Amino acid sequence: MRDPILLTPGPLTTTLATKTAMLNDWGSWDSSFNALTADVCKRLVALVDGSEDFVCVPLQGSGTFAVEAAIGTLLPRDGKLLVLVNGAYGKRMAKLTEVMGRAVSVLDFGETAPLDPAQVAIKLAAEPTITHVGVIYCETSTGILNPLAEVAEVVARAGKRLIIDAMSAFGALPLSAADIRFDAVIASSNKCLEGVPGMGFVLARQAALAQAQGNAHSLSLDLYDQWRYLQQTGQWRYTPPTHVVAAFASALQQYEAEGGRPQRLARYSANCNTLIEGLRELGLEPFLPAPIQAPIIVTVHAPKHANWQFGEFYQRVKERGVVLYPGKLTEVETFRVGCIGAIGKAEIQMAVDAIGRALIEMRIR
Repeated sequence: MRDPILLTPGPLTTTLATKTAMLNDWGSWDSSFNALTADVCKRLVALVDGSEDFVCVPLQGSGTFAVEAAIGTLLPRDGKLLVLVNGAYGKRMAKLTEVMGRAVSVLDFGETAPLDPAQVAIKLAAEPTITHVGVIYCETSTGILNPLAEVAEVVARAGKRLIIDAMSAFGALPLSAADIRFDAVIASSNKCLEGVPGMGFVLARQAALAQAQGNAHSLSLDLYDQWRYLQQTGQWRYTPPTHVVAAFASALQQYEAEGGRPQRLARYSANCNTLIEGLRELGLEPFLPAPIQAPIIVTVHAPKHANWQFGEFYQRVKERGVVLYPGKLTEVETFRVGCIGAIGKAEIQMAVDAIGRALIEMRIR
């Protein structure tokens, strides 16, 4: 029997080749594993056209670990971060900054609108103590696609430094250091690059990272120390997720064989279109209008019916081999369906069928 199809924002469905890459054990100090780490980092820097200006710093843990490491290291202790919020992950960035004791300001756009670069410009002009700006490229709690290039232009014009959480966008949506200016972009192994969970990474401008010694609030999340140790020894400072790195290396090879970012985006976009068309045939409506819907995850309005109960719906869909995700909005009841992972049109149609049958069994449809 095949594993369930994970239509979530990650972990997500992986290929047999990715799974098979985890069957071998690796010594964490062994030269072959060091070479594997170096190859993964080289490939990741190339994905943002980083050339000699950027370095890759891998980090054990989830994507949030990497976000906290990046903020805690690149934001000076006397700096101030402006976080642009239109969902749960922007709020999380602001919260972790506050918890580490750094100055933070929030510009909140609500849950239904993309970021407005004009408002960002006004905020930066009104609050000159801001040194850095944090932005979520694709807000995974809703699926909103934010206007990254326009925001980056405003931030650069104001002389501030940009930190991008591209967790659910990296590897599919356009992102190039040749087109926009940023100090760091943060992502993880288990999103659009279709690896397994357990490794985050930060692609940091080397000049910015070199100035960050002593900034970190944490020993294990000190991105500067992680980078320096990796440069000096070729090794991770602490026990690396060896099997995760091996799986990620395989996933990156498959990514390039598929055709890289353009083909990955094309497949996800086709998945998203097929999903939305199928949901509408079932009488279900997406939460977001098409112009701001990223082809990553679709937030769906829950049926307004007395029989609706997400827990039961989830189990009935899961019994048919499909795993969905609960909604993350505070004002509207929703659920979410991912479009990413090692899946295509057939798996999306299978999911739509499972959703339709679950609604019939619940006497909603």
